[in-house]
Amino acid sequence: MRKIVHRHLGKVVAGAAIAVAGTAVMVGITLPGTAGADDSGGGQGVKGSSQQAGQQGQAAVQPGVVEEAPAEGDKGKGRDPLTDDEMKRVERIALSQQSFGASENVEGKRGPQRISVDLAEPDANELDDPDAPRRADVSFYDYKNDTLVTKTVNLDTGKVEKTGTQHDVQPPISRDEMIEAVKLLIADPLGAGLKADFKDATGKELTSPDQLMLNSMVYRATSGAQPAVLDACGEHRCVRLFPKVKNGPWIDSRDLVIDLSARKVGKLG
Repeated sequence: MRKIVHRHLGKVVAGAAIAVAGTAVMVGITLPGTAGADDSGGGQGVKGSSQQAGQQGQAAVQPGVVEEAPAEGDKGKGRDPLTDDEMKRVERIALSQQSFGASENVEGKRGPQRISVDLAEPDANELDDPDAPRRADVSFYDYKNDTLVTKTVNLDTGKVEKTGTQHDVQPPISRDEMIEAVKLLIADPLGAGLKADFKDATGKELTSPDQLMLNSMVYRATSGAQPAVLDACGEHRCVRLFPKVKNGPWIDSRDLVIDLSARKVGKLG
């Protein structure tokens, strides 16, 4: 029987040894939104927004020119799930309606971090209307000021009907954010245990997030429950990772928290 490897940081966990923790992870992933004062569910999200090709846009856009609405592409009907074309279109509309030039994504680059695109609930007076317009809620996280921005886009008119801005609200972690969290952990001294456990399990060095399967939970600070470096979690976007070697065991890193806003790693006592 494989032994559980105990280290100062990280433990390779196989078989039944992960059952309890694995159940907690799965519950966390399936719960939408936040789920308590200190932790809330998170899981894999859709990858970040696509970039427009620059081949046809080499000439600078002149002042006052309004960008033409993107092509509609494949469309769903009624309460059908959003099509890939609809998701791309509403994201472009949401971004074009307001300048996000001063915002930052999880990598610190220009533009907000796309979190999710979901079919919006119909208005109360449209519940029985088969021809009610389809709308989508597009959520972005601005790492420059730790703000969640949600825009409701009308797919019929191609216009943003509503914009909401919230602080101290932490939706589930997206796939791109998990990848960045692993990069920060690998580069940090506190990631030494994770790398050692990965090498024990595979015989190889851990150098890239692509070598792992990832699940996650949002972490919120609770008074006295974490080191000072993590006290801003909740206001900052922080994550606990549950990594798994591809075709191999889970690696227990629950005592490590990555503050994506501050780009720092802390260890829970």
